[in-house]
Amino acid sequence: MKAILGEKLGMTQIFDADARAVPVTVIKAGPCRVVQVKRLETDGYSAIQIAYRELAEGQVTKPEAGHFKRAGVPPHRHLVEVRVDDPDEYKVGQEIGVADVLAKGGLADVAGISRGKGFQGVIKRHNFAGQGASHGAHLVHRAPGSIGACATPSRVFKGMRMPGRMGGEKTTVLNLEIVEVDAARGLLMLRGAVPGAKGAVVLVREAVKALG
Repeated sequence: MKAILGEKLGMTQIFDADARAVPVTVIKAGPCRVVQVKRLETDGYSAIQIAYRELAEGQVTKPEAGHFKRAGVPPHRHLVEVRVDDPDEYKVGQEIGVADVLAKGGLADVAGISRGKGFQGVIKRHNFAGQGASHGAHLVHRAPGSIGACATPSRVFKGMRMPGRMGGEKTTVLNLEIVEVDAARGLLMLRGAVPGAKGAVVLVREAVKALG
């Protein structure tokens, strides 16, 4: 599986050959550096560690600084591990650009932290319809309604959909169309929306459930 880290710049629209507006999310993808290569013989699985967004020496902890120094790579803010089929294709210190991972016309999955929305009710959080607004209903229009189960079992079941904190969770959007890849500027344009606010760091990978 090929993947790359990037920063969400925001949304815009571009026009295709038929002059139709296509909504796209622009991501500043890479460049990333390979910090460690893990092999089946030594680690039990095949993977690589990639780093994104270079930092100054004093901005990381001593264990992190030693990890990067061992690889001969400057310290970076973000470090993730990606499973790969053949780790021998990668070398420590290798730079990975967006064109090395994705191509125009393909599909991609994007994982990131969704925008936090704070404490929300059941209508916004779980798409409840709300209660009736007539026949004497008094200040219950957005209330969840009954949540109990009488004397037996005399408790609220686990997993009951109720108000609570919404957003701020790891979310993955699957099978987004790759509209454009600008290798020179390291830009990636995906049709549709991806998790996170502007400036959020996201992981973009080849689609693992691509529709045949």
